[in-house]
Amino acid sequence: MRVLAGDIGGTNARLAVVRIERRTIAIEAMRGYASREFPGLAPIVRDFLARVGNGLDRACFGIACPVVEGECETPNLPWIVSARRLAAEIGIPHTRVINDLDAIAFGIERLGPGDLVTLQEGIPAAHGVVGLIGAGTGLGQAYLAWDGARYRTYASEGGHASFAARSTLEWELQRDLEIRYGHVSCERILSGPGLVNIYRFLASRENAREHPTVHQDVERDGAAAISRHALAATDPLCGIALDMFASAYGAQAGNVALHVLATGGMYVVGGIAPAIVEKLRDGTFISAFRDKGRMEDLLGKIPVHVVMNGNVGLFGAAVAAVDDIELPASPDVAESDVNARMEAR
Repeated sequence: MRVLAGDIGGTNARLAVVRIERRTIAIEAMRGYASREFPGLAPIVRDFLARVGNGLDRACFGIACPVVEGECETPNLPWIVSARRLAAEIGIPHTRVINDLDAIAFGIERLGPGDLVTLQEGIPAAHGVVGLIGAGTGLGQAYLAWDGARYRTYASEGGHASFAARSTLEWELQRDLEIRYGHVSCERILSGPGLVNIYRFLASRENAREHPTVHQDVERDGAAAISRHALAATDPLCGIALDMFASAYGAQAGNVALHVLATGGMYVVGGIAPAIVEKLRDGTFISAFRDKGRMEDLLGKIPVHVVMNGNVGLFGAAVAAVDDIELPASPDVAESDVNARMEAR
């Protein structure tokens, strides 16, 4: 069947018509939008449907916000979204609104080995809890737990929990951000704006030497410029900033793994990880992930993967849109359970 799926972030919004069956999923039409150019989600959806046609009776949107009973107020956009009002505004009766990491969690089972880069093989536990962490415009977290028959997804707003500094330099960074913002959440550091915060903190230190050209690049392109210079080794300050980011990211991933006891594996998702996967693979991330004292051996057994497929949020939203009905079989696909990889955990 065909459904409307949305992956709605603080910077970009992507909508797609997705054909989903029991064992197959495919995007038929897709379009991206700049989220901040619209006063809300409904105008984006109406524009998309005007281009591709409607004829759809199910939709789901994964949105970067805390969703409670189908409603949310986005922290990085001036939007209030209600599933009930949105359904009426777009003319799709079965419309669902869920957290963006919750949507990605729904989509994990639809990924294949080619969609992942493994940072740590580990030893996955059968039916173990699966954790997710994803840095982008903000920091999302979620997890999946086995209910005896299938995996169920659970959203989280752990990205807004307090950042925990682990070194003198991180304490200084935290203090700098505390002066500017008050509460210092993990998201203030582990996000695109967070990487810029790290860079600017380092550049402000007395012994730092910020290159004027790099400064201009960062002012124009933000985190993308920092990552670009760091990965190309064209600026030492950017290199230090990305190293701090990767280490803090790994430490928070380890925190999530401990919070939910993610013996089924940890998945690093979101827009930043695929762009800096070269850095994530150099050991900085995993070293910080494991650095949990007496829990080091446990964390060393947890598989850690980076999701490289940028459509996982759209896939997951499509899965969530039909979560309450029996999907048609895929007659052109050999009998194989799409949940087998997840159930093996």
